[in-house]
Amino acid sequence: MSGSATMRVLRDRTAGLFLAAVVVSGFGTSAMWLAAGVWVKSLTGSDSLAALAVFAMWLPVLVGPALGAIADRLPRKPLLVASNLVMAGLLATLVAVDPAGRIWILFTVLVLYGTSAVLMDAAESALVAGAVDTRLLGDFNGLRMTANEGMKLLAPLTGAALYGRFGGGAVALLDAVSFALAAGVYALLPVRQPVATTPVGRGGLAAGARQMWRSPVLRPLVLAGSVTMLCAGLNGAAVYAFVDDGLGHSPTYAGVLYAVQGAGSVAVGLLAGPLLRRLPERVFTAAGIALFAVAVGTRALPYDAVALAGSAAIGVGLPCVLIAAMTAVQRETPDALLGRTAATANTLMMVPNAVALALGAGLIALVDIRVLLPLVGAAALLTAALLVTGRRGRPTDAPTGPLPSSTEA
Repeated sequence: MSGSATMRVLRDRTAGLFLAAVVVSGFGTSAMWLAAGVWVKSLTGSDSLAALAVFAMWLPVLVGPALGAIADRLPRKPLLVASNLVMAGLLATLVAVDPAGRIWILFTVLVLYGTSAVLMDAAESALVAGAVDTRLLGDFNGLRMTANEGMKLLAPLTGAALYGRFGGGAVALLDAVSFALAAGVYALLPVRQPVATTPVGRGGLAAGARQMWRSPVLRPLVLAGSVTMLCAGLNGAAVYAFVDDGLGHSPTYAGVLYAVQGAGSVAVGLLAGPLLRRLPERVFTAAGIALFAVAVGTRALPYDAVALAGSAAIGVGLPCVLIAAMTAVQRETPDALLGRTAATANTLMMVPNAVALALGAGLIALVDIRVLLPLVGAAALLTAALLVTGRRGRPTDAPTGPLPSSTEA
């Protein structure tokens, strides 16, 4: 069944084109995320500005609901095509950022980069919900996770090689090409959507939050995701201290742990759809959070084998809450509110991760990681328990019944 469902997603022209766009643009994006901080560091010599480069791409997540409102207001397919073309043009301008005096150009483009990412995620999530069969949304979102994580394993090597040989401008041009190709793929999507007529005033901007909060299906999943991503940020902030103090390795060993974690995320993306058809969303999500929690807690142990197994478990467990929450948002939300609701859910789950990275940087100077990480794991485990035992609204199982013979939109 799992192989059959996966092949049906891949054979569906609309879903296949979406995934192709994810792979193409994700390759350039993964390379650029690696290069941005290194580029700023090489131009300015400042560690603070290098960290600020990554923060610049995170910053627009804070205004996710407003960007989601744009995705609800405009035709989504043209919006995706235009956004990709605009980013291709902006990235091409970064070839002028060799002198440190023009560093402001790089930071401006990075903020716009993050803005376009939030906007396109909202538009794509909404467009997918209407174009992919509801019973296959879990499979699609799992495959999307696999594609994203797969690019994170491959693209940084290409980006690092390009940067080392030709500099940051070459990586920016690679990313520009990936955006241009993604625009071409999105232009081929066989979907039609009329311009939305839902008002997007002050009340309209909050409509996504109201939709999420009033839903007995969405609210617990998104709140559990928020807490879990907070824990993930604390764990991420402690990774170098864990590698150094806990395992006694050089900082480069963190790359090995991240590679193993990425492999786990690739694997769970392939399994998510079948599991979501067999398990209630809360159970699937709670199981993933619990696996993540146990893995984080084991980082108090100074053994390489445990560390590698734990990284794989984190890679498997952590994406479960993201896949389940987004699938539920796509299934439970009216089309007119999908952009805002998806962007709001994304903001509520991603902002805690960024905050925790900053908070964790201070905590690891005050608290031994052999104490901190088990406490983080315990908090995540409590979240999983509350998710399973909490009061339920209507059932959160994905629709049952036979899969369709064709999923052509």
